[in-house]
Parts: sequence; structure tokens; C-alpha cells
Amino acid sequence: MVNSIAYIGLGSNLAEPVKQIHQAFQSLATLPQTQLRKQSGLYQSKPLANMLQPDYINAVAVLETQLPPYILLEHLQAIENQQGRVRGERWGARTLDLDILLYDALQSTDPRLCLPHIGLTQRAFVLYPLYECEPALILPDGTPLEILLQHCPMDGLYRIEN
Repeated sequence: MVNSIAYIGLGSNLAEPVKQIHQAFQSLATLPQTQLRKQSGLYQSKPLANMLQPDYINAVAVLETQLPPYILLEHLQAIENQQGRVRGERWGARTLDLDILLYDALQSTDPRLCLPHIGLTQRAFVLYPLYECEPALILPDGTPLEILLQHCPMDGLYRIEN
């Protein structure tokens, strides 16, 4: 089988978020037919839409995988569930959020798995850790990641851990 590259966004703001992200990295490293190739440092960010909730801890993981996108998504959701994820309001507080940001150069508007991930190009908490992992990355539409960063200020995002 052919190996694919998937970029995974990680986020947590409940139940010891730093610990949640470290545990998620460990779980990603044990996925079948998958290798954790890189992981960013941890970044602290404010919640989206100025919601009243704790700050988030965010990171990005780079996986080399033979899992098809929807099977990978199922595995990510299982990890979220194992770490106490409860699905409630959109952008609500959570123990763990794992999103497929990019999967090779696939583009999809499927509501279950939109690729590239919706909001990827405007979210500092995704772009900066993604850049840390893959500074020369070109998005499926041909846009260099570096260009997106030039138009996306850190806005309270800061790196807290390698």
C-alpha cells in the first residue's frame, strides 16, 4: 500500500490540557499502519469566538499512514473518546480535539471530513505549529504555508513547550 501524509491538529482546554496533548501524541504513535513522523511544540491560545472557557493548548502531528482518510478519522475519534471527549456545543470546551487538517493533497467538501480542514488558513493556533513541522508545506490549492503566516498574526498565541 502507498503511504500518505496526514497533518493532525490537536487541541485541549479541559482536564489538564498539556497532559491530554502528550497522551494524544502517544496514542497517535500507536495507530495501526501509521508512524508519528513529527510533532510541534505546544502552543497556548484563546478560545474561538471569545467564548468564556479556559485557554487551549494546541499542537500539530505529522503522520505517515496507510489508513484511508475515513478510517484514520475513526481512529482519531476513538482516541478522543478514550480521553473523555464529550461532544456538545460547537467550539465548546473539550478534553481533546483531533482534526485531520490535511491528508496528502486531497480536497473534499464532505461535512464529515472537509479537507483541507475548515478554517485552517485563518487560525494561528493551527498555522504556527503546522509551520514548525513543515515550513515548506504547499496547500492543495497551491498556496505556500509561509504566505498564509504573513497574513495571520499570532493574536495571543504563544509557544509554551517544545
